[in-house]
Amino acid sequence: MLRDKIAESLEGLPSRIEHVGSTSVTGAAAKPIIDIDLVVESSESVPKAIGLLGKSGYRHLGDLGIKGREAFESPAGLPEHHLYVVVVGSSEYTRHLRFRDYMRSHPDEVRRYSELKRSLAKKYRDDREAYTKAKTEFIEEILRRAASSERA
Repeated sequence: MLRDKIAESLEGLPSRIEHVGSTSVTGAAAKPIIDIDLVVESSESVPKAIGLLGKSGYRHLGDLGIKGREAFESPAGLPEHHLYVVVVGSSEYTRHLRFRDYMRSHPDEVRRYSELKRSLAKKYRDDREAYTKAKTEFIEEILRRAASSERA
């Protein structure tokens, strides 16, 4: 349903829709918020995607300090999700897929990450920024491992 709603919004703009984040990894601890990358073919397509999503009720939030990723607040009436527009091959898109795909094939790391997230959620219950920052070291470790295994 969500994928279809996003695709309808794009009026034929060439793109892919990727489910990323913890909800895309079986067995991972996750908040009930879906992370989605809307992947466009070039940076020239980003403004068009922003405009089309805006017409469909998405509120553009800018890059939120992460270059190469445009964030959106979802419209009312849809399952809660974070939507990001990224360009195919961009560093943010590559990071999202690299992390997701590595985790999908390493259940021990999924367990480790889930334990970390649960403990951080307790520690930083009311501080989302600190929670996110505290996960960074683990995520960077996984991204290094994933990149190494891709080169091997």
